[in-house]
Amino acid sequence: HLGGVRACFANPGTSEMHFVAALDETPELRPVLCLFEGVATGAADGYGRMTRRPACTLLHLGPGLAGGLPNLHNARRAATPVVNVVGDHALHHKRLDAPLESDIGALARTVSAWTRRTYYA
Repeated sequence: HLGGVRACFANPGTSEMHFVAALDETPELRPVLCLFEGVATGAADGYGRMTRRPACTLLHLGPGLAGGLPNLHNARRAATPVVNVVGDHALHHKRLDAPLESDIGALARTVSAWTRRTYYA
């Protein structure tokens, strides 16, 4: 049911805490805490290449995704299977133009074969 994903390389922030809690309740998905987005995305790329299984990243907002773009670019060029989960601000904060606000979809499209945004999770 996880599409073959067995590892999630994470550099979460406060907006991703619900996902971190879900990782704790999913024993078949191993969370790996990373201290920098470049490490998380590089590890996911390496894991995918070595195991030939999809890896997952959990990144904090647009700046977190931006920090991982070089490795995600390499992963896409190598056709490495990586699923990126990127947190975003709560909908009621969007109108306030928070300091870390960015166009996550536009950033993600540069390194993704497919993107989707969900407003309620």
